[in-house]
Formats: sequence, C-alpha cells, structure tokens
Amino acid sequence: MKKFLPIFSYILHPIFISLYATLFYLFYKGDLFSTQEKYFVLFQILVINVIVPVLFYLLLKSTGHVKSIMLSQTSERTIPLVLQCFLYILLVKRSIVIIRYPELHFFFLGALFSTITALICALFKIKASLHMTAIGGFTIFVIGLNIHLQMHNPYWTALLILLSGIVASSRLEMNAHTSREILIGLFVGIMPQLLFLYLWL
Repeated sequence: MKKFLPIFSYILHPIFISLYATLFYLFYKGDLFSTQEKYFVLFQILVINVIVPVLFYLLLKSTGHVKSIMLSQTSERTIPLVLQCFLYILLVKRSIVIIRYPELHFFFLGALFSTITALICALFKIKASLHMTAIGGFTIFVIGLNIHLQMHNPYWTALLILLSGIVASSRLEMNAHTSREILIGLFVGIMPQLLFLYLWL
C-alpha cells in the first residue's frame, strides 16, 4: 500500500486537475460543442495549465528556486502560484469565457480564488495541501454539474470523494503534509467553488 498510494499524488497532481475538469465538462455538455471546438478547448487547457507550468517549473528547478514538483516548502510556492494566478486570469478573460462556457468559467474563477488564497497562506508560511485544494474544488464542480444538468448520477461524486480520501492518505503517507495542512488545503479548494455555485446553479 505504501508503494501504491504515492501513484495517486502524481496522477491527481494539481497541474492535471484543470484538464480532468474540462474533459468532464465537455463530455457531459458534448452536444453543445463540435468535435473541433472540444479539441481546441482541450488544447488551450493543455498548453496554458499543463505545458506552460511544467516548462516554468523546469526553469525554476534549473535555477535552484524549487527542488521538486511537489513544492514541499512554502518558500518554493510563491512564484509558481503567482504564475498560476496569471494563467487562470488569462483563461477566464480570453479562453473560457462566461458566455460560451458558463459553468467551466466559474470553475476556473473558483480555482483562481483558491490559488490566491493558497498564495496568501504561503506568504504567511502556512502550508496548504495543493493536492487537496485541487481535488476538493474538482469534486464540488462535479457535484454542481450533477445538480445543474440533472444527471442523477451519484457515481462520479462518490468516486471523487473516494479519490479525495486516497489523495489525502497518499500525502500523509509520503509525509508531504500534516492532517492540518490537508484540511486547510481542502477548505481552500472547496469554499470558492461553493460560493460560485450560487452564480451558475
């Protein structure tokens, strides 16, 4: 189990959650979008939320600003979180606009507020689990979509709650976080998504 759990820390790394959320959204609202548009949206998310952060991480690692992709020290988080804030702003202003993708727009807006909160925590030397922030926000987004689209499908919600527990166990098993940091991260991820639910449900 000790060898198995860390795998989830990489599969469900915060850098991939935006891509998973977008895939889920496009799958359930697929009739509204052409295949070409779906690929275009996914390509934008892949470039802006995965490739750019990875390249920036490699740059920071080469210059000694970060030691690992897990950003274990609060001092290592400041620059990546500032970058992530700008990338989310770019998405909600230019790509995932409210007129065309309202639910996904508010998801990324919630993610932006979560990232800002995590940045403030890092500046005050408070370490929040970014894994739990990401998976927690994604879970609330899926629950909201389930209600909004009247999918009546409890399985995705149950799966994500289970995965949230597995990710939390993984982070604890890897000694990456304390229980307090796990809870802080979960709170930081969930609250903005809950607040924005009122704007699109």
